[in-house]
Amino acid sequence: MSRITGVFENLKVNNRKALIPYVAAGDPNPEITVDLMHGMVDAGADILELGIPFSDPMADGPVIQRASERALVHGTSLIDVLAMVKRFRETNQATPIILMGYLNPIEVMGYANFVKAAKEAGIDAVLTVDFPPEESKEFVAMLAEQELDPIYLLSPTTTLERMKFVCSQASGFVYYVAVKGVTGSAALDTDEVKQRFELIRQATDLPVGVGFGIKDATTAAAIGQFSDAVIVGSALVKIIEENVGDNALTIKLISELISSMRKALDEL
Repeated sequence: MSRITGVFENLKVNNRKALIPYVAAGDPNPEITVDLMHGMVDAGADILELGIPFSDPMADGPVIQRASERALVHGTSLIDVLAMVKRFRETNQATPIILMGYLNPIEVMGYANFVKAAKEAGIDAVLTVDFPPEESKEFVAMLAEQELDPIYLLSPTTTLERMKFVCSQASGFVYYVAVKGVTGSAALDTDEVKQRFELIRQATDLPVGVGFGIKDATTAAAIGQFSDAVIVGSALVKIIEENVGDNALTIKLISELISSMRKALDEL
């Protein structure tokens, strides 16, 4: 059983929802990332999503694009990101970590080398935005050999037929993108998301996490009414952007936001 599956099973038994925060590794500087990861777990995060900085993050809006830019100023590479995870694992062996990014850095390292390094670092799952299941069978087979979960995205325009195919290739959970467009791009229509969620349930028994458009305790609770997990990214990255230069304050403010979301979800 993967760490991700174990977390979702434990949460289900306790009638709780997963809270999954996203930050870009190395943003705004490499020194903050591991401490921030620990801070988010202490504040109530169940699973962490760690972004690999990339020069052309096509699925991300301006807020997360700038996060990548800030990390790349410091030369943060995929190898650096894996080293950060290794440091985190020195004192936390329980919290699952999803590595989120784009195919190019993985191709540069080589699939086999990447999968081996990811396993050794303590990664639990990989989400590659621009690597659809039709094209990633060889890569997914390598992940499976190392008991790493491939995470795939579903969108508001995904048909039921395609949902069934994508979900058949996924493990751990599936990630529903709640709004059309890039991260941070639109207001969240909770009723519409709920309707789509019910359709996804026809396609898979895997847990379903919802992201894009969740920015505070209120929106987290609204999505948590029916989803298995709430994923938050841009709201956290915005805090980082507004407090560049003060790592301690950044961690404090992000921890407070996550704690408020955790409390709202636990009160459902």
